[in-house]
Amino acid sequence: QVQLVESGGGLVQAGGSLRLSCAASEHIVRPYDMGWYRQTPGKEREVVATITWSSRTYYADFVKGRFSISRDNAKSTVYLQMNSLKPEDTAIYSCHGLNTWGQGTQVTVSS
Repeated sequence: QVQLVESGGGLVQAGGSLRLSCAASEHIVRPYDMGWYRQTPGKEREVVATITWSSRTYYADFVKGRFSISRDNAKSTVYLQMNSLKPEDTAIYSCHGLNTWGQGTQVTVSS
């Protein structure tokens, strides 16, 4: 079964940027949609952004204008560029697609 592996999380100051990557463990040739989600302790997981095979995108209101989702189908990889980060963006970010979740990557934004 295909696995999704995230990378790019870390600690950043408010106003800074991070780029998350989500790579599939094998090359995928069939169309599939992908999404980034985040979760903090005591809260339900929430959608951050999604992207279709044809690169149609959706963004949650709280990231519009700051985050950008993109994909490279040749590399079976999806990206989340996060700019103007805020302390409230601190969470574990996970990618989902192909009926699979990645393991998650921690993003911490200090004030």
